[in-house]
Amino acid sequence: MRVAVAEDAVVLRDGLVELLDTYGHEVVAAVGDADALLAAVAAHEPDIAVVDIRMPPTHTDEGLRAAVSLRRSRPELGVLVFSQYIEARWASELLAVRAGGVGYLLKERVTDVGAFMAALTRIAAGETVLDPEVVSQLVGANRQRETLDRLTAREREVLALMAEGRSNTAIAQLLHIGEGTVEKHVSAIFGKFGLAAADEDHRRVLAVLRYLKA
Repeated sequence: MRVAVAEDAVVLRDGLVELLDTYGHEVVAAVGDADALLAAVAAHEPDIAVVDIRMPPTHTDEGLRAAVSLRRSRPELGVLVFSQYIEARWASELLAVRAGGVGYLLKERVTDVGAFMAALTRIAAGETVLDPEVVSQLVGANRQRETLDRLTAREREVLALMAEGRSNTAIAQLLHIGEGTVEKHVSAIFGKFGLAAADEDHRRVLAVLRYLKA
């Protein structure tokens, strides 16, 4: 296969290049940032791209956003996200593109070189290869979004203000509603999130965490 590697850690990038070469694959480009990856794919048209998530300049999700972009613009290209991290939102978008092979593997869980190479071959052939932990987190994230979807528009507003640390009194003032109405919305949020009666502050924290995760 013809492979493009995008990994900002030089030692790991060089190790991947050597490994791919040992197994008879041609590395057409080995780059350290997302922009260089997009340029390399355009110039060399590889069969598959191996992409890390966190690369310069911000080291957040540049690699995964580039992988999503490649999936949309080059459906014939296999894309393997190979990273230490799981980014559920972008991973969902990565998998939402129906064409072409795709994979998402966690570095620390890949201990068999043969299995890694087999995964590359499957992705290049148009298959999907996912780490079980990635699947688990994606399912959990989807459930969080489904729960959030059950809230009314006003309940979402109240929850968003709760996430900002606002008290019921402050929320009432900002939304121009009574404090009793805010309390009813908060109780409804707790009910839809399945948060049983407990310390009020603790339930607020749990509700906000679910909102942020979703």
